[in-house]
Formats: sequence, C-alpha cells, structure tokens
Amino acid sequence: MHSIVERELELKLVLSPERSVPVPARLTYRTVDPYAVHVVFHVGSENPVKWTFARELLVEGVFRPCGHGDVRVWPSKVDGRGVVLVALSSPDGDALLEASAAVVSAWLERTLRVVPPGSEADYLGIDDGLAELLAPYQADGLWARGHSPSRGQETPGPSDESPDGDA
Repeated sequence: MHSIVERELELKLVLSPERSVPVPARLTYRTVDPYAVHVVFHVGSENPVKWTFARELLVEGVFRPCGHGDVRVWPSKVDGRGVVLVALSSPDGDALLEASAAVVSAWLERTLRVVPPGSEADYLGIDDGLAELLAPYQADGLWARGHSPSRGQETPGPSDESPDGDA
C-alpha cells in the first residue's frame, strides 16, 4: 500500500528585496516515488507549474545551502522568522521562492516518518520487479526458445564483440 503526504501552503515569489507575491502551492510526497518531492505552484489555476526534485535536497536545504543547477535550497531569516529559500531555474526563467521553515520542516518530518532516510529503495519494488522480469515464462514459451535444456545448447544471442572485431 502506497502513502501520500501532502501540504497546501502559500509561498512567496520574491521579486525584489522589498516586494514579493503570494503563490499558492502544494507539496506532495509519494511512497511510490520515495526519493522525490513534488511541488505544484498556482494550485487551482488553469496552468499550474510542477517541479520535482530530490527529497534529500529539501531536507538538507532546511539546514544549510545545497543544490546546484536547476534547484538550489538554503535557510535564511526574514523579519526574525526562519524561512527556506528555493531558487528554480529553467529555460522559461528563474524564480526565487520563500517558504516558512516551520511549515516545510513539519511536512518533511511527516515524509521521513513514512519513509525513513536510507529505506527508500525498499519502497521501489525493484526486487519484485526483477524477479518477475527474470522468471521463466512457461506460458508463452519464451524460456523454451532461449534455452533448450534437452539439447544443452543456448540459441545465439547478442555478442559483446563489435562486427569489425573491436571489443
């Protein structure tokens, strides 16, 4: 059974040191995608903006500056209160968003209780998927075509050698 941890909040889009605009947003964490957090901006509008990045990046960014490239996160203080700043860069432009550190931290704690750090791989189902993928399929004869136990020979398959002899 998969779980979802969501939180609606109001972020501030920082336009200048003196001016910001409120932006409704939703943080979403899904155990089916345990390494990622999903953020939707402009919730309820015709054109919501969606971003996905590593949960670990947000967890670390609450305490210290981190990230590079498209997503950077760092803690700060505004009017004496703790905030988390998130800088997003895309071909469409750049945005600096401010969120309450208390709200983001409380939501992250909920995600960390659902999937503790280091246990994310347990939620991916990789072992089950590999077992299913690698299991012999008697029903359609795939196993029988690839290996003939009665003759003890395998049918030829792709080679690691290139046609011109360079391996």
